[in-house]
Amino acid sequence: MQEPLKYLFGDWICENGVSSVCLKLFLCFMFSAIIGCERSNKRHAAGLRTFILISIASLFIAIVTSIFSSETFSWVISASVIIGVAILSNNTILFTSRNQIKGLTTSAALWTTSLLSMVIGYGYYTLGSIGFIVTILSLVFLQYFEIYLKNRSNHFEIHLELTNVSYLKDFTIVIRELGLKIDDIESNPAYLGSGLSVYKVSLSIIFEELKKYKSHKEIIASLKTLDYIHYIEEMN
Repeated sequence: MQEPLKYLFGDWICENGVSSVCLKLFLCFMFSAIIGCERSNKRHAAGLRTFILISIASLFIAIVTSIFSSETFSWVISASVIIGVAILSNNTILFTSRNQIKGLTTSAALWTTSLLSMVIGYGYYTLGSIGFIVTILSLVFLQYFEIYLKNRSNHFEIHLELTNVSYLKDFTIVIRELGLKIDDIESNPAYLGSGLSVYKVSLSIIFEELKKYKSHKEIIASLKTLDYIHYIEEMN
């Protein structure tokens, strides 16, 4: 595969000279910093410095292996690095006391950053840069579309805290009266001894009128008015 930028800047861009290494370093630093800032701004475990360090390390491993190793061995080393980063990024995934998964997108972004940095390290500037730009746009803008899709869904999950377990029956009756169906109820053991009965409840909207005129937020606001509900929120 020929690098399109070679025809604009010359052969030096495809070589591992000082100039090309500096260009690769600049691109990886810039792209990973943007992704890291976006993750840091949302208070995720892996932030600016983590993304930059992962990117730079992946870049230089790709450069070194491309210079001193055979093509087959280079890809073996690259695969090992990608697996190692995948294991590291797995540590950014957290399971909260409310049975919610946090950090999955950050983990995927960290792994993608490493992979794209290696692509640039092997001299595929255009492919790597396009990949980084698509990744950044996905993180920044697709979240709004994802929220829109979730709000339009007929299925959603709630975190429910009842003041007493005896009110669970009353809650299920109200749910059916509102035009909802309970798909699953799971007790949360993390709150044992707190004096509250805590559940993760999966709901489906079955009444057509409710589908047209009620959002998840409005449904939850209606449920909050029940005296025996200590706390309720939609789970992401």
